[in-house]
Amino acid sequence: MALAQEDLDYIKAHLGTWLAEQSLARPPVVYEIELRERMVRVEEELRHQRELIKAMLEQMEKRFEAVDKPN
Repeated sequence: MALAQEDLDYIKAHLGTWLAEQSLARPPVVYEIELRERMVRVEEELRHQRELIKAMLEQMEKRFEAVDKPN
C-alpha cells in the first residue's frame, strides 16, 4: 500500500512536532536547541580525539626514527 503524495506531505509537515513530543513533551524549538548543543559537544570531543591521535602518531614516528638510527 503506497501513500499518496498528500499523506507524505502531511507526515513531513508534522514529523518534527511529533518527534519533539516524544522528547519529554518539549516544544520543537527547545528540542532543536538541545540537539544543536549536543552536536557542538560531539564536535568538540571529536576535535579533541583527533588532536590526541595526531600527538600519538607523532610520538610513534619519533620512536620509530630512534629505533632506526644506527648506534
